[in-house]
Amino acid sequence: MTPTTPTPAPADPAATEAPATRPEPTPTPGADARPAPRVVVVGGGPGGYEAALVARRLGADVTVVERAGLGGSAVLTDVVPSKTLIATAEWMTIAERAPDLGIRLDIPASPADDAAPSADGDPGRRRRHSVDMAAVNARVRDLAQAQSQDIRTRLEREGVRVVIGHGRLDGPERVVVTGDDGERVLDADVVLLATGATPRTLPDARPDGERILTWTQLYHLAELPERLVVVGSGVTGAEFAGAYVSLGSQVVLVSSRDRVLPGEDADAATMLEEVFRARGMEVVGQARATAARRTDDGVVVTLADGREITGSHVLLAVGSIPSTADLGLAEAGVRTTPSGHIEVDKVSRTSARGVYAAGDVTGVLPLASVAAMQGRIAMSHALGDAVAPLKVRGVAANIFTAPEIATVGLSERALVERDAHFVTHTLPLARNPRAKMLGVRDGFVKLFAHSTAGTVLGGVVVAPRASELIFPITLAVAHGLTVDDVASAFTVYPSLSGSIAEVARVLHHTE
Repeated sequence: MTPTTPTPAPADPAATEAPATRPEPTPTPGADARPAPRVVVVGGGPGGYEAALVARRLGADVTVVERAGLGGSAVLTDVVPSKTLIATAEWMTIAERAPDLGIRLDIPASPADDAAPSADGDPGRRRRHSVDMAAVNARVRDLAQAQSQDIRTRLEREGVRVVIGHGRLDGPERVVVTGDDGERVLDADVVLLATGATPRTLPDARPDGERILTWTQLYHLAELPERLVVVGSGVTGAEFAGAYVSLGSQVVLVSSRDRVLPGEDADAATMLEEVFRARGMEVVGQARATAARRTDDGVVVTLADGREITGSHVLLAVGSIPSTADLGLAEAGVRTTPSGHIEVDKVSRTSARGVYAAGDVTGVLPLASVAAMQGRIAMSHALGDAVAPLKVRGVAANIFTAPEIATVGLSERALVERDAHFVTHTLPLARNPRAKMLGVRDGFVKLFAHSTAGTVLGGVVVAPRASELIFPITLAVAHGLTVDDVASAFTVYPSLSGSIAEVARVLHHTE
């Protein structure tokens, strides 16, 4: 489906380092001794388990209630498995560049193949690439389960209790947990709701886990889809469409808008769509899917204009809905937004005293890093530690396509809508010496800066590992650095990050 804070806990749900065991908190002897505050966290995803760690370090008695497994959907069905699958597909993308670097991957599969032409027309040799989808998905599931267990082990080492079951509010200071062994009641001074979100579906396209799929069901496929229809061209749809076309599937990407990634930087989205098409993907724009039905050997997707698209499988990537069912929100006085998300302020407080919320259930930003930050902020605020309100402007986001698209700060669209005074410059990655060495042609670095102060307002990186390259721009945005500050810092030569400094030099600020 991926922050700064005074605490050392990692924002990345894939982090696995286990800290030293901490003893149970004990009240200070004396007449003024008070029991440790009781914290109940409902939901064990990044927002939940990061909150639990902070609360424990601040001396609270902490219980995490999770019905599926520690790590939540981020670890079990979303971020960790999807990015593992994408990382696997990336090897195929890298292999595509091999001939440009003078590397031949055409190996006869058997003596009988010697007469078969290769993909580049060279007779006598045939490219031998194949994907064992069952093995790929087994590894994906194993990594997700291992990460979930690592998180549980860490929480228990820190003294956090873990209860498996469904938690719901029974008023603002009580959580009722329903599990296999019946119901139990947990009294709480502070409650954090971090129940996440679930995939949205279409009324006439009900997932069956075999041919009609959500992104949580892809990891049980034993064979690579021959022809995958992806409905939805947002981040999730674009990521999976790119991964499966790299793995070798025929992919049809259905977009209800005029281009893929309609909410992202226009230049980045246009470049990615061009790359998709060059790799053989069929992109169907301005087409809204209304239904999907199974046939004897595949699926048929019906569009609003009556057209039909056939495929072997269909992936529904049409957004998500907050997991707020049966949480007892109204009874506890917790307000929700018109979209069904829990309403929170900048320190994650809800409208009910002592009840906080974090992550996708709040609708702030659907990122694991934001969920983790919200959870940490919530516990610091609730337990009286120093805390700064959430600032989403400094949040870096990444789309794990090939190339990746990373953004931070204000977008060009937002700057134009605000009538802001800004300057911008874009440098194609093909001019970068390191990119040339790697055979990378697609990508660019773009910066936005205040036209008079020179302050870096935002940036876009389209490149392999853009998720790593965006960090220096994130630092610049977070700390109010100018383009001259960025330009004056040394970069390694040759390096892809050198393009960031070069763009900053072009935007050199003069009073």
